Amino acid sequence: MTDQSRIRFPQFYITSPQPCPYLPGRYEKKVFTHLLGDEPVSLNNMLSQAGFRRSQNIAYRPACEDCQSCISVRVIVDEFRPSRTFRRVLARNVDVRTGLAPAAATDEQYALLRSYLDTRHAEGGMADMSRLDYVAMVEDTTVATRVVEYRLPDESESAPLIGAALTDTLDDGLSMVYSFYDPAETTRSLGTLMVLDHIERARQLGLPYVYLGYWVDGSRKMSYKTRFGPLEALFPEGWRKLPRPAA
Repeated sequence: MTDQSRIRFPQFYITSPQPCPYLPGRYEKKVFTHLLGDEPVSLNNMLSQAGFRRSQNIAYRPACEDCQSCISVRVIVDEFRPSRTFRRVLARNVDVRTGLAPAAATDEQYALLRSYLDTRHAEGGMADMSRLDYVAMVEDTTVATRVVEYRLPDESESAPLIGAALTDTLDDGLSMVYSFYDPAETTRSLGTLMVLDHIERARQLGLPYVYLGYWVDGSRKMSYKTRFGPLEALFPEGWRKLPRPAA
């Protein structure tokens, strides 16, 4: 096989079974490939539209036996209308400053991540993430990646960082790779704010979608994604609208 063929047709691999982080008593397997070669941006775009997610220089998607609970979802930007609850979240955070930073890890970001993980996900798979692990998560990228930072107003030169989202820009949308926030800010609904902000950013960029990763029916930690409808979900027959959940 020539080098050109390897770039055009990447090799895919399957992981060994691991306990499922979303549904108790089940095991997950993933299919993955490396985002390398001469055209990693084009490859990432193609795979994202096929339901893959990015982690560093790897694109992956679930490949579980006898289970299709993980469904890739994306917000339809032009059809999204913020609910009354969402408008209240935006009003509570009108003072929050947002800005784009390069894909370069900072001590400030890592300190915020550690606080977030220790408080909200102490038993999760990322609980033992080190400073070097965080650097790799942010900086090991061959695609268009930025960090969206959220800060409180402050008269000093450095306003306090209260949230951050590692975000890829795709041909057809923004992909929220990973986001975290200050768990002490209990009244701001920062997780919701960051998704709303990305929807508006995509709208301003003329991009039709915001990719939210996988929705897992029956998983409480993933149920929040259905609030940002209308969503498109990737089924075997292709992308189609996900029915809104019952009130």
